[in-house]
Amino acid sequence: MFLGTFTPKLDDKGRFFLPAKFREQLNEGLVITRAQDRCLAIWEPERFAEEVQKAATGPSTVQRVRAYQRMVSSGASDDTPDGQGRVTIPQSLREYAGLTKEIVVIGAYNRLEVWDAATWAEYSAAAEEEFASLDEELFPAG
Repeated sequence: MFLGTFTPKLDDKGRFFLPAKFREQLNEGLVITRAQDRCLAIWEPERFAEEVQKAATGPSTVQRVRAYQRMVSSGASDDTPDGQGRVTIPQSLREYAGLTKEIVVIGAYNRLEVWDAATWAEYSAAAEEEFASLDEELFPAG
């Protein structure tokens, strides 16, 4: 499980240090993909395969299903952290997420998300107002 908020820096080569608590879990490899809200998702390969399986069950005759499949798969990149625990984010994915030197890496249960720091600050400030009511809406009592 991925939990927490971290603020590594992105270097000129598009690399950042994976938070130490996740290095062993992702040491054998990872998959970086586009995610909604202009962030990136980092998956364990097995978890990504599960997500692909779910997405692949959608009928390719439905335009929204095709669009989702294309956006996720065309931007997916597999990587293995280097000996220092650095991960390289491809240029196309850095551009998609608007990543600059200042980034935020958050744990999102089954994946990590990588955000531009300013974009995360805006998103989390806006989401905070709605957060209190989400539990009742998404997980009704009873």
